[in-house]
Amino acid sequence: MVFGLIRSAIHHHNQLMDTYGDPRVKDWLLMGSPLPTIFLSLAYVFIVKYLGPKLMENRKPFQLRKAIIVYNACMVAFSSWIVYEGVTWGWAAGVSFRCEPCDFSNSPRALRVASCAWWYFFSKLVEFIDTFFFVLRKKNNQISTLHVTHHAIMPIGVWFGASLYPGGQAVFFGILNSFVHVIMYSYYLLAALGPEFKKYLWWKKYLTIIQLVQFVLIFFHTMQLFFIDCAVPILFGYLISGYAALFIALFSRFYKEAYVVGETKAQTMMR
Repeated sequence: MVFGLIRSAIHHHNQLMDTYGDPRVKDWLLMGSPLPTIFLSLAYVFIVKYLGPKLMENRKPFQLRKAIIVYNACMVAFSSWIVYEGVTWGWAAGVSFRCEPCDFSNSPRALRVASCAWWYFFSKLVEFIDTFFFVLRKKNNQISTLHVTHHAIMPIGVWFGASLYPGGQAVFFGILNSFVHVIMYSYYLLAALGPEFKKYLWWKKYLTIIQLVQFVLIFFHTMQLFFIDCAVPILFGYLISGYAALFIALFSRFYKEAYVVGETKAQTMMR
């Protein structure tokens, strides 16, 4: 029975790739199958929730200030590049905000967009480093369910976009998310520069609001596919709207716990 289930899973996996996989990108790194990305995401969860904290249990936290500064600066630059590419080859090239099927041709523009989608996907794996820094610095309180869920699911979801539908309607998601990351990593960069920059970090709680607004916009941008005549596969609509709804719920709960309930408790204690 077990071998039958395995054979069935392999059959459906191969059928998925043969039917829906973009032949232009199937030979690119990690694009031939979702399994390596799923494995990497599962390994990430195991490392940051169990193995890493266990190995660091009797060790002093690492001082990684310089490495964190370099990393955050690189992520700001990279996310800015993704935004530039997306705007230049997407919206500025006439991509619609409403209905935009993916261009699967081998035109320079279509291939440029597909390449940008791959780099965007790859960056989601690089972002595992965010949590690895927490582990090495023994900041276990920052390895929250929201943080780990977001970082673990994102590469898998983006893999499906980059390998099956690299462009078209998905451009909105990539540009908006990368723009938010420019803001987010800029904040982290300022925070890593030292206490003298603390006065510039008053907007910390607005990072969560920005994340929330991002997913609300993505949700409604995707939901329109259910109400208009558009050649974009409806499966795309279910995948993205479901993902956005999940993180609207998670970020809303985090904001409430951190900034509504937390501030109320602090005010009560001061009375």
